[in-house]
Amino acid sequence: MSMICVCIGRGRHKQMIAEHAHLVEQGAKLVELRLDYIAGDVNLKRILENRPGPVIISCRRQEDGGKWSRTEAERQVLLRSAIASGVEYVDLEEDIADDVPRYGNTKRIVSLHDFHKTPADLAAVHARLAAKSADIVKIATMANNPSDNVRMLNLIASSEVPTVGMCMGDMGMPTRILAGCFGAPFTYATFHHERALAPGQLSYKQMTEIYHYESINEQTEVFGVIADPIGHSLSPVIHNAAFVDGGMNRVYVPFRVPREHLHQFIEDCSRMRIKGLSVTIPHKEAVLKQCTKVDRAVAGIGAANTLLFQDGQIIGHNTDHAAAMDSLMKAMKLPASETPFVGKTAMVLGAGGAAKAIAFGLTHRGANVIVAARSPEKAKFFADHFKCRIIEWENRHSVNADILVNCTPLGMHPNVDDTPYDRHHLRPSMVVFDTVYNPEQTLLLKQAREKHCLTVTGVEMFVRQAAIQFHYFTGEAAPAELMRETLKRTIGAIRYA
Repeated sequence: MSMICVCIGRGRHKQMIAEHAHLVEQGAKLVELRLDYIAGDVNLKRILENRPGPVIISCRRQEDGGKWSRTEAERQVLLRSAIASGVEYVDLEEDIADDVPRYGNTKRIVSLHDFHKTPADLAAVHARLAAKSADIVKIATMANNPSDNVRMLNLIASSEVPTVGMCMGDMGMPTRILAGCFGAPFTYATFHHERALAPGQLSYKQMTEIYHYESINEQTEVFGVIADPIGHSLSPVIHNAAFVDGGMNRVYVPFRVPREHLHQFIEDCSRMRIKGLSVTIPHKEAVLKQCTKVDRAVAGIGAANTLLFQDGQIIGHNTDHAAAMDSLMKAMKLPASETPFVGKTAMVLGAGGAAKAIAFGLTHRGANVIVAARSPEKAKFFADHFKCRIIEWENRHSVNADILVNCTPLGMHPNVDDTPYDRHHLRPSMVVFDTVYNPEQTLLLKQAREKHCLTVTGVEMFVRQAAIQFHYFTGEAAPAELMRETLKRTIGAIRYA
């Protein structure tokens, strides 16, 4: 079983000792004590004498991303003293590994940090480090391409010497979560999410409470969400909660994939053992080029928000339209029928993948749909495929709509003071549906309620579409209420953080 090593970097001995004790109480099995963070002289005996659990001692130079500002000779004396004290692990950079001899039972981690790139010759780098009498090889590099993650994870899996490999930066975050799937003895996390000691590092709480890292093994099935940017997505929170609730050996991971790397990422999915993906901005339309099969909704909408990798096929689904229609019909208390929106005029704001799904759902259920988009080029799709009327974005307030649906990101956290529609044009007879789910109560919805409009939140659509995705991923019914409660609790935590 792979462990989480929690990095502690504090300026005072007292703080470092207290954080170590707290982490062990929380279940941490291994910590890294960053001696370079301590201000003034380091008192090793004070830090180590009554330590509550195993430690890695490291002391990083500034060129390796650390804070050590004294002489190199003093640093190496400190590392040798830690070994003589019998610490469980010591971390040595490649260039000093030969100068610090093995002693006692202390295991040697020989490491390399590259804050600019992931070297093309990873295997050769690994071989050099392993040759330095390494018990564990550690390689931390910057991810500039999602494929860097694939190379790093496969290096871990193919290495005879136990290897801790990770890519830094938000693009490299998946390596920190998936290391256990590929055989790493441990991965790294930070004490608190606001005190990351390396780019893209997750907190111990995130690793345990969201990703349940220490339950991940080589049989774990991998799912995830692709987007750019990725930081706003709360899909990992609710999907992982649902997997745990069902006792499933599955993990759901966020992948930041820039547009120019999408094709290669999809090609690489099998090498990362990915079974299924949620797809969001800006990839819902572009992924269709690599689908070998799509459902009827995807064919009609021209966008997919779900990919399944099965028997060599890449199958595209769209769960947005059904989730949106169910959310609207429930709020409006409409009876189940093929055309529940006959006689209703609906205005859709935006022209992305979500707007396509909702326009498709509304037109096929009888509504007269008008689309207001800032991109005339994108809006043409709606006129050609759904026979929607298109209006200029500046003219959106001129429509006497029964249903207003926001499919733009305006109002999404952290830009919570934005709204896509002027409050003075809201009418009590309108149904206002905002697909933004974080925050749940957007400015648009707050103003709509002040005008006595019926409102539908993005949380309802988000949970419903995720529940359908969960069924595609697992073949089982989703714990929808658990997913809803988890999402609302997480949004509340973000709001008051």
